[in-house]
Amino acid sequence: MKRAIVLLSGGMDSCVTLSVALHEGYEAFALHVNYGQRTQDRELRAFNEICDRTSVEHRLVVDISHLADIGGSSLTDRTMEISRSPLAEVGVQQSTGDIPTSYVPFRNANILAIATSWAEVVGATAIFIGAVEEDSSGYPDCRDVFFRAFEQVIKTGTKPGTDIHIHTPLISLRKSDIVTLGTELRAPLELSWSCYAHQDVACGECDSCALRLRGFQEAGLTDPIPYASSRD
Repeated sequence: MKRAIVLLSGGMDSCVTLSVALHEGYEAFALHVNYGQRTQDRELRAFNEICDRTSVEHRLVVDISHLADIGGSSLTDRTMEISRSPLAEVGVQQSTGDIPTSYVPFRNANILAIATSWAEVVGATAIFIGAVEEDSSGYPDCRDVFFRAFEQVIKTGTKPGTDIHIHTPLISLRKSDIVTLGTELRAPLELSWSCYAHQDVACGECDSCALRLRGFQEAGLTDPIPYASSRD
């Protein structure tokens, strides 16, 4: 069976991406990264619960908490305030285009490097990542051009005969499309966790919560996780 490293943060997008990889016939090797984020424990719980539900046996949890030491993000630096998404305001349908404080500098490059190392060892030919460019927070390392460039890094920096490609099945989708796709694939969205701020009840106001809520609303469905506040 063909093998794939699936980056599984435990959020909605990564949950749906795992379902896509499984649907396409890949044997999934799920990679989760703790980088000192505020909701690290809750995300790890979501990772394990999603893997249990989807019968994913191969799991790797890696600690790169040096990203918290480097700082520069409200996800890892508790002295910084997590940006309230403009989408959390009633009647607002589009973000300002500014990169929110939740951006973790060059995080995806760090994670993809780890995924590539594991892929070489286990013979995986694909790395799946649930990055979204079309309807997202605007992180620079979530753009298609970034992933195509990183594929060249993989090609250049791995041993001869290695053939690893980065798959971004959600890159051009709207959040509502992702919700619909996840529902069609029976992804366990109720086990996923997207909130940047809280570990018990989602805040409903950070960028991740706001985008997720809008996606469910536009898809005509109800988000199965609890929220402290929302635009409902």
